[in-house]
Amino acid sequence: MAALSEAAVREARVEAALAGLDLTQRVGQLNQRLLGWRAVERRNRHWQLTDEGRREIGRWSGLGAIYGLMRADGWSGRSWANGVTPDDRVEVVALVQAAVRDANPCGIGALVVEEAPHGHQGLGGTILPQNLAVAATWNPELYERACAAVASELASSGVDLALVSGLDILRDPRWGRCEETFGEDPLLSSALVRAAVHGMQGRSGERLARDGVGVVLKHLAAQGEAVGGRNGQSATIGERDLREIHLPPVEAGIKAGALGMMAAYNDIDGVPCCANRWLLQTWLRDEQGFDGIVVADGMAVDQLLPLTGSVTDAGKRALLAGVDMSLWDEGFTTLAESARRSEEVDAAVTRAARRVLRVKDRLGLLPTMPQIGEECERIALRGDLGSALKRTTRLSSELAAQCLVPLKGHLPTARLTSPGVDVVVIGPNADDLDCFLGDYVAPLRPGERTTVLDRLRSGIDGKIRLALSVEDGFEGAVSSADVVIAVLGGTSRRSYGDEFDVNGAAIATQASCGEGADLADTHLPGGQDELIRRVGGLARGHVCSVVVAGRPHVLKEVLDASDSALWAGYAGPHGPAAVVAALRGLTVPTGRLPFTVPSSPTVVPVRYNDRWSPTDTYRDLAEPVLLPFGHGSESHWSATLSDSGDTVELVVRIPDGTAAIVPVFVRQSGGDARPRLRKLVDLARIDRGGDHRFVLPRDVILPAGSGFRSAEVLVGDQTIGTIADG
Repeated sequence: MAALSEAAVREARVEAALAGLDLTQRVGQLNQRLLGWRAVERRNRHWQLTDEGRREIGRWSGLGAIYGLMRADGWSGRSWANGVTPDDRVEVVALVQAAVRDANPCGIGALVVEEAPHGHQGLGGTILPQNLAVAATWNPELYERACAAVASELASSGVDLALVSGLDILRDPRWGRCEETFGEDPLLSSALVRAAVHGMQGRSGERLARDGVGVVLKHLAAQGEAVGGRNGQSATIGERDLREIHLPPVEAGIKAGALGMMAAYNDIDGVPCCANRWLLQTWLRDEQGFDGIVVADGMAVDQLLPLTGSVTDAGKRALLAGVDMSLWDEGFTTLAESARRSEEVDAAVTRAARRVLRVKDRLGLLPTMPQIGEECERIALRGDLGSALKRTTRLSSELAAQCLVPLKGHLPTARLTSPGVDVVVIGPNADDLDCFLGDYVAPLRPGERTTVLDRLRSGIDGKIRLALSVEDGFEGAVSSADVVIAVLGGTSRRSYGDEFDVNGAAIATQASCGEGADLADTHLPGGQDELIRRVGGLARGHVCSVVVAGRPHVLKEVLDASDSALWAGYAGPHGPAAVVAALRGLTVPTGRLPFTVPSSPTVVPVRYNDRWSPTDTYRDLAEPVLLPFGHGSESHWSATLSDSGDTVELVVRIPDGTAAIVPVFVRQSGGDARPRLRKLVDLARIDRGGDHRFVLPRDVILPAGSGFRSAEVLVGDQTIGTIADG
């Protein structure tokens, strides 16, 4: 008798577990109601389950998943005083898993789920640059290594699934969650999504249940398209734009093997993503072959109430549309009741539970029923937390250095390195580290805060002064300085005094970016345009502006008043060091913008890959674009193009020893739809010069359709040649 394949053994194990669960227990596998930080508490220096945690575990005879055991921020209320520290992680996870397994008739563990949009949102966790800053590196390889290190940290802490941002496309700078995107281009976003999945799970999933974690990508789909940049509202687009702009990163994640997708809050043409059968079944599973789980965003199932009229029907509608697991809502808790009345719902519950159990099996949560000590040993086999944190620190620093984008002029390195230089530092972000971190971060350890001002004082041999615009000596300080460094921008900092919605989005906050911080006016907040205009009029020395931001702000006043300017995005905790290293000439900023910078807030949205040019459209503003997508470091190259029929070969030569980001665009004509102004078809980051060869299928170069088709091929802004049918 032939031995069963590994896949058959896995499936048999899943079916055996499924057969051992009654209806309520199967529904329990689909629920992720419990906020993890409310499930445990520390008493007498040891952690134990809370009454709420025990009740939820007992209700379902186990748990499908538990969210945010280690989360620490203003919403959770957890801090270094009362949260789960790195030293506590294994103890806390082992405690919960042992209770969950003991309550379950088959000994099935819970999926331990943590936020990891750019690092780990836990005390002592890694913070990488926020996604929009990562996109400015154009370096998927480095990002993959960073994600691999973050996964090692999570795995060694007992985490099973990481919630990772990356599917959203930046379509409107008014949207507060621009920072969570990889910019406005689907190809660049797809490359970075693929890197995240490969880094965390392994190229073929080989890290799962070992030193990696499963990835749930968010958000599916078109959340960045919401009207007016209003978070979670309607995306009024057709299927063509949905497929061309918003779904390619999802496809990349599927092909990379992501275990899960998170269905978004927004609706597409009126149908909420959590109730969209076409999106979650026809496209995702039937067309793309996705076999993982679909998780609803927080409270998104209950938000179907205006559509369904009852919480019970909301849960049923989401399940039948293709949602497998909920997050914090009540709708999925009613599924047993609905299943008893409907064979269709009962079959859907079983189908979803099977998918959840398959994921659990891949993550090692099915077969055993260890006690607390054995669970600790299982986690210990997944890696060493201390070693992982050292790697993530180094890689976060490398990303921070590469995400810096030169916007204008040459940095004042010669002046800053002159002994006795007089430097005045201004701006709301000059002596602030939190502004570099972005949303979804835990508080840093006490003493870990180093700002741009701190780095200048420790690295420059001269007089370094912080000048506040409200002080009497401000004008004299600015006018007499050799160099004025203006650290401007926004912040996504959430404080412990902020007010939060039931899903964790900020309601009352000083943050100017992040979830819950949509803006009608995308000028720099807090009168910064007036400040830099004033500085430009006063300064006799060099004015250098550093923009720390999570969205494309209008920067016209900044560029007009500055001799040089640098975009830093949310470069993470190592951002200040990276900025000052660039100012001192220790590193060369090599980033390129992953978005379009508008010249006025009244012209948005404006994207490089729109179908119509915005230039000369408005009578009162000739040029709506201030800086184009891809603007940044100067690169020198030569290129040749050859057409072999099925493929097009492009060879780009970079001077030896030179770092360059090489974007390959096409400007198409013909096809079945009006072509976009430009389309990114390939990219490469070259760190040491030399020749780089791109081989592109002809159908990638030319537009889709029949009849006349042609395309100019460009490297950056330089046209290399034209490819045409016939």
